[in-house]
Amino acid sequence: MKDSLIKTLTGLKGNPRACVCTEPLWGLSMNLCLPYASVYMLAIGLNDSQVGLVATVYMLSQVVFAFFSGPITDKMGRRKSTAVFDFIAWCLPCIIWWRAVNFWFFFAAALLNGTMKITQNSWDCLLVEDAEKDKITGIYSLVWVCANLSALLAPISSIIVSRLTLVPAIRILYINAFILMTVKIVVLYTFSRETGRGIIRLEETRGKSVFSIAAGYGGVFALILKSRATIFSLVIAVLVGVVGMINTTFWQVIVNKKLLVAESLLPVFSALRSVVAIAFLFLAAPLIKSFLKMPLLTGFACYFAGQAILILAPVDGALKYVMLCVSLIFDGFGSGSLAMLSTSLLALNVNPEERARVMAILHMLIMAATSPFGWIGGILSSFSRNLPFVLNLFLMVVGFCITLIFYRKEPDEAGRGETASLQ
Repeated sequence: MKDSLIKTLTGLKGNPRACVCTEPLWGLSMNLCLPYASVYMLAIGLNDSQVGLVATVYMLSQVVFAFFSGPITDKMGRRKSTAVFDFIAWCLPCIIWWRAVNFWFFFAAALLNGTMKITQNSWDCLLVEDAEKDKITGIYSLVWVCANLSALLAPISSIIVSRLTLVPAIRILYINAFILMTVKIVVLYTFSRETGRGIIRLEETRGKSVFSIAAGYGGVFALILKSRATIFSLVIAVLVGVVGMINTTFWQVIVNKKLLVAESLLPVFSALRSVVAIAFLFLAAPLIKSFLKMPLLTGFACYFAGQAILILAPVDGALKYVMLCVSLIFDGFGSGSLAMLSTSLLALNVNPEERARVMAILHMLIMAATSPFGWIGGILSSFSRNLPFVLNLFLMVVGFCITLIFYRKEPDEAGRGETASLQ
């Protein structure tokens, strides 16, 4: 990498430092719960289709709130929006998940959780608007490392589950998540300040309603449509989002219900994926830059291999654990490159003067395209636990082909994407 992550970390100041340094608290709260989210729903009494429906409701909620995230972020300010909607999107759902007894609890939590699109927009603006542009990819890489480092502590949840059984243990972890997320919100609000662009937008939107601000989206759409790189970034983000949602929602289901891996082992495998993903940042990225020049293609290929191996893993014998580990190695490399690259491309290819509203539209379009796949994945899983991952294989082939075509037609833009992903 041109700039080491350590150098980027020590050089952080202001809002980027506050955002990066508090990010591990999100991982320490939610990453202890996420490996069990789907099997927790099944244990409460939901079926595969209902689990998929909850994922779709969550995505549809994100579509709505993504649309208003730009105006709300401009109207309330980046700092205040992040604090208010972090609490609504994470703390309140944690309380609902803690007390959940049927489908409707998860339905209500999914609706509230969808407001995370507002805080995602406002937090992204808080993170990068006062940062130097050539440091943005390094900053996002640090955020991503923080999330994965905290996932290494996920096996703690396996110990709790093995001692208390699944449902009581996850209820305790959701209370832990509520406490740590509340701490994160307070600390970030205390040590951050409104961004320079945020202060300007506060003045420009003073006296205007959220709806009147949203009415100006026509010009924002024009900005997006003028940029082939932005459209390409959007398509990649949609594909990565769909594949990631299906993998996150149904990986626990196929491993626990089809391959019959003990529930207490699920976080161990998640930690392995995180280790490999972090290794990608420090070891594999320079090799990809030097030899392949197309990290997106490599990401799709690795992710494809990981999902294919997962489908082929046998139910009986020790071989399934070997294949699971190999699958997660490919998954870690694939998800690592795709997550970093898709996020960086979106951040780098937006008009900085309209960042909040452009990102709002992009997030809305991503969620609108992604949302049906939770329900579709649930239907497929009810027929065969393999089918959601067969769908993922198809989508990754599509992503590979689109990337190959774009790189051939737009070599300069492709080079820009390569730089963004690997600095």
